[in-house]
Amino acid sequence: MSRASSGSARKVVGLGFLPEEARHGFLIDIPKGKGTSDIICVTEHRGEEINHSGIRTGDAPSLGDPALRVVIDRTRWLALAPAFWDEANRRLRANGLPTQKFYKNPAKPVPVHPSLGKELCILCWAVEEASPDDIPNALRNWEALAPEERWWLYTMTVATTGQAMQKGIGWRKALRAALADNPFVKGEGLSPKARRELLGHSQLTLAL
Repeated sequence: MSRASSGSARKVVGLGFLPEEARHGFLIDIPKGKGTSDIICVTEHRGEEINHSGIRTGDAPSLGDPALRVVIDRTRWLALAPAFWDEANRRLRANGLPTQKFYKNPAKPVPVHPSLGKELCILCWAVEEASPDDIPNALRNWEALAPEERWWLYTMTVATTGQAMQKGIGWRKALRAALADNPFVKGEGLSPKARRELLGHSQLTLAL
């Protein structure tokens, strides 16, 4: 359930998805159960593919569906999702929008604001074939990026290797090297705050 934010009368479902305004968003499909090899899917949708209740209007995606961006096993998902949820909720609060509690087994697909969906894809792509032991390192490197940098990486990646099964090649391979394989050394480089200041104040892109 979303927690309403005072002063915000806009309808919001899931992680910042604005069904009465959006023509673009993502859905996270999480299967019921606890199987570590179960697959979580992230799909990107435009137009009327998500209705005003934040529900997919068509069939669930198949592996060949061009809208399918991510397939990742539950072990990796549970290692990264809580940190992503915390970051997403921080940004939603900063924009006066309701937050969303993280559930391991939500009853239905979770709709996600397009900006946050892009950032989630970047994180998932970086670790989809990495060792689970490398996920904390990938999270630290991902958190050190300003949102604008994550959006740019998404744009570059999705243009050539944005379908779920295009793993381990091109930009997908580069993301793993940059985030999962690249050591994170605390105190080196610019802080996340300084990076955001260079690129402008970190806000959701609400002009959909």
